[in-house]
Amino acid sequence: MTTRKGLVILVAFLLATSMVFASGQQEGDGAQEVKTIRVSHTLAPESHYHQGLLKWKELVEERTDGSVMIEVYHSAQLGSERDVVEGVSLGTIEATLSSTGPLPNFTNAFMVFDLPFIVQDRQKAYEWMDGSNGQEILASLEGSGIKGLGIWENGFRNLTNSRRFVDSPDDMDGLKIRLMENPIHVATFETLGARAVPMPFGELFTALQQGTVDGQENPLVIIETSNFYEVQDYLSLTGHFYSPAVLLINLDFWNNTLNAEEREIVSQAEAEARTWQRNFSIQGEQALRTALREQGMEIAEVDPAEWFAAVQPVYAQFADQVDQDMVESFVAAQQ
Repeated sequence: MTTRKGLVILVAFLLATSMVFASGQQEGDGAQEVKTIRVSHTLAPESHYHQGLLKWKELVEERTDGSVMIEVYHSAQLGSERDVVEGVSLGTIEATLSSTGPLPNFTNAFMVFDLPFIVQDRQKAYEWMDGSNGQEILASLEGSGIKGLGIWENGFRNLTNSRRFVDSPDDMDGLKIRLMENPIHVATFETLGARAVPMPFGELFTALQQGTVDGQENPLVIIETSNFYEVQDYLSLTGHFYSPAVLLINLDFWNNTLNAEEREIVSQAEAEARTWQRNFSIQGEQALRTALREQGMEIAEVDPAEWFAAVQPVYAQFADQVDQDMVESFVAAQQ
């Protein structure tokens, strides 16, 4: 009995000692608790998403002296955009950089960005998105347990396909085009005569390779870094949608895990990384056109006015779902 009792006391002592040591690692001896933000996106490591997030990581970790660490997961390692946005809402992952494609499933406020050809002046659009209107749109996510930190660059979306040269809306007839799961995007391509096929981005390359779909639409940087030129012969510089990316973080994590000083640092770093990421994207666009042409893609320049006229029914179709005051404000800001 004495031996058994002594063993129990020894085990209890060792457990207590290990707990004290672990606590000291976090709070004692000048050490600090480390808070980790896992941030997911669906693109390749070379993409503007990933490079911008690495900049955010660098700034946050340096300015918090490592009390806040950021782990960046690329290439849909943690799931599709919609899955990860839902994960951020539920708190199963801390953050994501997502296109606006899946966000109308959480709030209609982002639908203003989905209207075809609504962005005519990118720099003026940035000012509007970074101002009070953009903040109002971001705040609409809070009811879903998500805080929008900022609106980043995705870029103008352009069309690729493997069947034919496309420079007129009439050339779209019958093409099977993969789209994001977004009602305005689907309606736009159906209005143009295409067959819209929504699917997760992670499935897209295989679908193009196997001919499940004829084409897809994405910014040039995604077309290049995803190697779509290997399975697509034609690129049309339609610029039909300007779909920004949005940096999202779980609201409870933001309010209750990060302290006030850390929130300020994370916010300031986000604003700097956002500007850096936008510049990185713009500077690379001309080089991307050249690179895609060198990879063998035939490139069509299109008349935006002709395409804009062809999609006017979409504006009427969604007039009761998209905040018309926001639409008018966004258009006016670019005049």
